[in-house]
Amino acid sequence: MSRFVEVPYRMLPGETLDALLEAFVTRQGYDTTDTGEGMRGWSAELKRQLEHGELLIAHDLQTELTEVMTLAQWRAFGRELADDEED
Repeated sequence: MSRFVEVPYRMLPGETLDALLEAFVTRQGYDTTDTGEGMRGWSAELKRQLEHGELLIAHDLQTELTEVMTLAQWRAFGRELADDEED
């Protein structure tokens, strides 16, 4: 069984999804003044990216942490885990 599962964003309550997206914006260092709508603008853009499969939500069953990731982050994360398991 895999330690990580992808969580369909539509399964999350709106408040939970918004909190995850806000954490992602903050962690990535996005300038919330870029959109003219602040955090709401970024949240709308990120929801669009989720709809198009450009972002995903991953849940770690071991640590019980849930994160928004780009596909590149997800792939790199998977490689890092595989390397750790080989050591």
